[in-house]
Amino acid sequence: MRRAPALSFLLITVFLDLLSLGLIVPIVPALLTTVTGDAADAVRWSGLLGSTFGLLQFVVAPLLGQLSDRYGRRPVLLTSLACLGVDWLAHAISPDPWTLLAFHALAGACAGTNTVVNAYVADIIEPRGRARAYGLIGAAFSCGFVAGPTIGGLLGAMDVRLPFFAAAALCFANVAYGWFVLPESRPGDRTTPLTLRTANPIGALTAVLRRPTLGRLAHARLYSDIARMTHQSTWAFYLTTQFTWSTAHIGLVMAGAALAGALFQATAVAPIIHRLGVKRAAVLGATLTVATLTGTAFANAPWQLYAVQTVAVLSSFGPAAAQSWISTTATPTEQGTVQGALTAISATAETLVPITAAAAFAWSLTHATPGLPFAVAAAFTATSALLLSKTDRPRPHPTRPN
Repeated sequence: MRRAPALSFLLITVFLDLLSLGLIVPIVPALLTTVTGDAADAVRWSGLLGSTFGLLQFVVAPLLGQLSDRYGRRPVLLTSLACLGVDWLAHAISPDPWTLLAFHALAGACAGTNTVVNAYVADIIEPRGRARAYGLIGAAFSCGFVAGPTIGGLLGAMDVRLPFFAAAALCFANVAYGWFVLPESRPGDRTTPLTLRTANPIGALTAVLRRPTLGRLAHARLYSDIARMTHQSTWAFYLTTQFTWSTAHIGLVMAGAALAGALFQATAVAPIIHRLGVKRAAVLGATLTVATLTGTAFANAPWQLYAVQTVAVLSSFGPAAAQSWISTTATPTEQGTVQGALTAISATAETLVPITAAAAFAWSLTHATPGLPFAVAAAFTATSALLLSKTDRPRPHPTRPN
């Protein structure tokens, strides 16, 4: 199987993808306020843009996965990166929010980076080495998250649209690099079926969920994504209300945790999963995440929160183990299709959970229980861990769907 320079390109792709996203995170409120002319309208448009992106990703992700199985990973990945670059460029020059909405919807429909990267890893890496590869991808993800907001904040201080130009330039540079460097991991297989029944999200999810092993793993992923998005949507608000931390303090803590997670994933994930096996590692990682969320829900002093963050870093081998498990369960000819369905699952959580979690957090504040959303997230993660524990161990090199 071809390994170089494919894996290094994937790591750079994930890093630049998150770097470009991180560049614009601190600046979106200011840009939308400039475009709409009103802070309240900016908040409403921000929610609409995010939900539209998630909805289009949910609808189209299974199709992108099947296209990558049928025509190859390379064209789908490069198209996805190019569409994201166009979206950031539109953010930089658009005079009104409706134009932003149109281009952001296009980017959501083309958002196949995660789908193709996960399938590509399964193509080029033997099952025993996938845990390390997915751990490195997680590390690249975290590094991009650390660097992006810092650079974006500095650029945004000079011009509110400058970070979007920079993000677009990174995306287009990544496309050019991939055009000349990235090999195809598997030739297109024209025997792969491409039908409306399996290319739509409902059909794709049904096909995955009805399979005993893969269906349980998919359900576990859904519950894990619900917990992840609940945490992500309320984390900064929780720290502000519970500990009265400043924005700078929150950013520093988040950057420190992301950097520690990147180092841990790059160095320790593969040995842990190799020693435990993917099933036990996935279950243990989910269990540690339950402890993290529960500790967050009941923390009433900063030192307790720092201890919880340490456990969160240690739990980061869990997602890599689960992803490796899923890739081993799927057959080589359906990696893109399965990863597309899983991306649709994540998109569902990313579309619906932020609204629900925000409402739950607002309710919890009125009842003096700000940790409630994290306790709920812990319950979802515990359900995910239970499903993983009851799922059959992976069988390498499957010859038929599980």
